[in-house]
Amino acid sequence: MKTTFTETQKFTQWWLWLLLFGVAAIPVYTLYTQIYLGIPVGNPPISDAGVVAIAVSILAVVALFLVITLRTRIDASGVRMQFFPFLTKNVSWAHIKHAEVINYGFVGGWGIRLWTPYGTVYNIKGNKGLAIQLLDGKKFLIGTQKPKELIEVLQNIKK
Repeated sequence: MKTTFTETQKFTQWWLWLLLFGVAAIPVYTLYTQIYLGIPVGNPPISDAGVVAIAVSILAVVALFLVITLRTRIDASGVRMQFFPFLTKNVSWAHIKHAEVINYGFVGGWGIRLWTPYGTVYNIKGNKGLAIQLLDGKKFLIGTQKPKELIEVLQNIKK
């Protein structure tokens, strides 16, 4: 009888990485052309500092997507969720009014989605998640790629 659920999710969608690397290629090419080859880019040309700032900014966004991780652990003591590098939530069952695995559909994208019908949604991909309503009325949802396993663990914990 399984009473612990753990899951680690990262952005692995091929099309997302194609988009990110495609966008990142533009400032990297501009950086190479203007700084390394010495051929000004643009009319009027952008400054070297501007080219570097844009390239660093876009590469930082790509690096952020590389490190973002959604970790979930659910056991008899409660629900623990870490959306690294942004936040961590720990909620004991004593503060949870209702918890249910649902199909939440599309909530405007992935990441941290605010002001949805489910409260704050923390998701990486897909449309299944653990919808939680706290005793104080607040709600949030944690996305999962393993809904059947999560349902089984929840049923075993509630016994």
